[in-house]
Amino acid sequence: MAPTVLRRITALSFALIVLAGCGNETFGQTPGSRGGDSDGATAVAATKADAEGAFATLTELREAWKGHDCAKVTSLTTWAEGALAGHACEAAKDGGTGLDLGEYGDVEYLLPGAGAGDDEGGAWFVALAHDPDPTFFVFVQAEGRWRLGAGPIPVLHKTPKFDVDSKSADENPEIAVQARLVPTRYVAFLTDPAGVSGVKFPSGDRMRDLLPELLQAPAKVRPDRLSVDVQLEGQAYALVLADGGALVFHALRVVYAQRPGSGRSSLAHPRYGDADVRAYTGKRDPAAITGTELVMLATEVSKDNEMTTVAMRRSLADITPDATAE
Repeated sequence: MAPTVLRRITALSFALIVLAGCGNETFGQTPGSRGGDSDGATAVAATKADAEGAFATLTELREAWKGHDCAKVTSLTTWAEGALAGHACEAAKDGGTGLDLGEYGDVEYLLPGAGAGDDEGGAWFVALAHDPDPTFFVFVQAEGRWRLGAGPIPVLHKTPKFDVDSKSADENPEIAVQARLVPTRYVAFLTDPAGVSGVKFPSGDRMRDLLPELLQAPAKVRPDRLSVDVQLEGQAYALVLADGGALVFHALRVVYAQRPGSGRSSLAHPRYGDADVRAYTGKRDPAAITGTELVMLATEVSKDNEMTTVAMRRSLADITPDATAE
């Protein structure tokens, strides 16, 4: 299939790749990111008590999703979960796909030091729940409180071993450069079907399944026309691993723009089900749609700069009754 099936990397993504290559930014400097916001204050590291209290708010968040209390969902989330909460929660009121947060226990807290702040000054930490299955949660300090930034992100295979001190990758210049490149390398891989970028993943990695899926998506809706765009979603957070590598938590935004084929006034094969289309757009049969999905990831990057997708979750964030992509 021709490489033009996927849209080119957006101008924003390309600029980020150039910046990352220069190695001059701090980890996670992404325009428009939804990280912590402490009005320029120095990030204060989370204590175990802070982390336990933050994790306990998942019960409140779970009930808010069940009760379609979207104001509460918004107040308890930021970053990727905040981007998801906006339209997904409102659509869930009308039968759209919401979030079943589930219940988790046997939690291990990975608490980076005081120097671990995002680009807006907010501190962050990671919770790893082992029950019922290994699952990551990233919490970020935003507007004076701890909010869920990403999670649940289920572990795909095995959980890596963390550094005993749970250090942020920012504290290790050697691994920090490799860690900050991880999100843009994902964008490069998923928008480069010809493999010109040289970005690779090991056999069995979920990214090696996602790329063909994106490539094959246009053929599945013919005679409709479908374009696919992959972008970065906010910033990223990384912890040092016991072997000197890093585990990077980041997110991607995948946008599908679908229009009727030549000579048609309606979609022949809408990418999304009728219930979700009606819930998000308020229309039964829109002439065109743009669907946005969020992919939340935990990626191990080794000292040799090899990447492995450790954890992943994919969620529908929005459907609009238009097709904004070219």
